[in-house]
This record gives sequence, C-alpha cells and structure tokens, in this order.
Amino acid sequence: MLIDFNLLPETSRVWIYQANRSFSEIELEKISSKLKIFIKDWTAHGKTLEAGYLIKYNRFIVLGLNQELNSATGCSIDASVRFIQELEQEFNVDLMDKMNVSYKQGDYIAYKPLNEFRKMAKAKSVSKNTIVFNNLVVNKADFIENWEVPAKESWHSRFIN
Repeated sequence: MLIDFNLLPETSRVWIYQANRSFSEIELEKISSKLKIFIKDWTAHGKTLEAGYLIKYNRFIVLGLNQELNSATGCSIDASVRFIQELEQEFNVDLMDKMNVSYKQGDYIAYKPLNEFRKMAKAKSVSKNTIVFNNLVVNKADFIENWEVPAKESWHSRFIN
C-alpha cells in the first residue's frame, strides 16, 4: 500500500539507492510512476506492505517501509532489489554500488568511487565538515537526523584527518 513517505512512522525501515548521475525531469516522472506501481503491489507472503518513497536531489531513491504493520521478508526484499535492478537497466544508471560516495560541493552533489574519495581526503580536497550522504541509515528517524551530515559524524570520518 502506497502512502506518503512523510506519513510513515519514524521506526520505518529505509533503503537508500544513490545514482551515479542525476536523473532528468522525464526520467524522474517515469521512475516515480514505476515506484508507485511497485509499492502499491509490494507484499510479504501475501500481506500488504505499507510503504512510501522519496527521490532526493534528483539522484537518491529512498524506500520506506512501515514494519509496525508488516515486516519485509527475504522474498519482499528480493523483489525490491529486482525492481531497483530493472530501473538500473532501463535508465542506464548505477543504483546498487555501495562502494561510492556522494557528497556536497556547494549546491552540487558529487559522486566518487570510495578510493577517489579517500585520495581527496588525503589531499585535503574534502574535510571533516564536508557534507556527505550516509546511505547506511536504517530507519526513517535515522534518515532524517543522520543521512545528510558532516563527514566527521559519519562512517566517512575514518578517511579524514
């Protein structure tokens, strides 16, 4: 069952998929449409899942699931991964590679492989105050508080002196 992401409880589980590029307006419309259809039909062992989504900065797809109603199962999580993989193929974009880092450079969202981010940190091109996206957050409350944070407050801090 599709609901507005903002109406999901703070305990809702989240999955964040970052794209290796920004989506165009036309792509965003198509992706939103596909997300609505997927979420409306998303189930776990035949039970309806209450879920919502956000697309942030034309680049991040955030799925939220109210686990107080019904929890995700292996099969339902597999279905969501297959859906994301279909988006990857259809839009020729990388959404599943967790070994990349997104961070802010002013109003621009930069995307770098982790090894390049490490080199940038050594060269002081990024600092402990650089705003990074912590895609490892697990619930909506954590997403709101700890997704978009200075590198010193995220797992990224291990690369920055």
